[in-house]
Amino acid sequence: MKLSQRAIDTQESPIRKLAGVANEAKSRGVQIYHLNIGQPDIATPDIYYKNINEYAGKVLAYGPSDGIPELKTAMVKYFSNYGISLKNEHIVIATGGSEAISFAFNVIGDPGDEVIIPEPFYTNYNGYASISGLKIVPVETLAENGFHLPPIEEIEKKITPKTKAILINSPNNPTGTVFSKEEIAGLGELARKHDLYLLADEVYKEFTYDGEKHFSILELEGLEDRVIVMDSISKRYSACGARIGAVISRNREIIQAILKFAQARLCPPTLEQIGAVGAYELPMNFFTDILAEYQKRRDILFEILTSNKEIVLQKPKGAFYIMAKLPVNDSDDFARWMLSDFQDNGESVMVAPGAGFYSTPGKGKQEIRMAYVLETAKLKRAGEILLKALEQYKNR
Repeated sequence: MKLSQRAIDTQESPIRKLAGVANEAKSRGVQIYHLNIGQPDIATPDIYYKNINEYAGKVLAYGPSDGIPELKTAMVKYFSNYGISLKNEHIVIATGGSEAISFAFNVIGDPGDEVIIPEPFYTNYNGYASISGLKIVPVETLAENGFHLPPIEEIEKKITPKTKAILINSPNNPTGTVFSKEEIAGLGELARKHDLYLLADEVYKEFTYDGEKHFSILELEGLEDRVIVMDSISKRYSACGARIGAVISRNREIIQAILKFAQARLCPPTLEQIGAVGAYELPMNFFTDILAEYQKRRDILFEILTSNKEIVLQKPKGAFYIMAKLPVNDSDDFARWMLSDFQDNGESVMVAPGAGFYSTPGKGKQEIRMAYVLETAKLKRAGEILLKALEQYKNR
């Protein structure tokens, strides 16, 4: 029997695909430092668990398909802290940011339609585009200039009659790049000029460093009917396992269409939404120490990596990832080799090979993504091991 073409075409995750090799190394007693996955080690807020533990319902019943009103109200208040005015009716709660991406892709186009995305990009865009039947049209960005957008004219050249949307992720996974207000405004003008949707994955909006500020597409004026934001509590509140995300749009037709998708999967998880209400009601200074900690970790890993002059990277301004170009021909092979054949005093490192963050064949073969989500002592050790591995790999 034959599998569906979408099953064949859907990409294997570069973040998780080496898990079997890592587990085999662990079975041999090797300690693995995981830089491959953006799983924060910062504690989930106590209020999240407190709200869940105080749930008094006798039956855990279905909730509203678009999410509980209390969570929407808390989110509206939260976004007002950034000068972004929303109403409950602009929000559909999703089962994680991943479902939010799926909802957005399915609402903006039909099979064969195109979405323009700067690459490298979050790997699951590839998967959800395959499932939705959309074609990703990549726009190249380069490590040498910090993965910022090329001139707007280069992006405009990618627009065809099949183009339905432009999608950005800022602060960016996997690069840590924070697109400027000017870059985002330029994309907004393209969307207006060519009658396109403008989508943004803004799950890292709080995580900016060195005085950088995230600019949301929700702040663009006159584009309310074409702007769609995908959001999540996973990284914001270190609650990746909660699976609470959201689609946000002021376009009523978009929200009503997404609600039909939401009804088909019944409802998002109720208890996790109740926990999320408490998290969103935390004061904004909740993030102060967290940002300082991540910036310290970024600086540590950046300093270690730049001690090798053959590694190409710019200091990221946001999220908690570094995308580095290595002096290797095949980062997939290097990442696998570090787990299967290399160790330093019984320790090794797991990273995410770069090719999986591209849709263009052959791109990213020299790059790896690292998540600086380990406490500083472990992060330093992981960086040291990586440099030792790189030297040994080159000299094999």
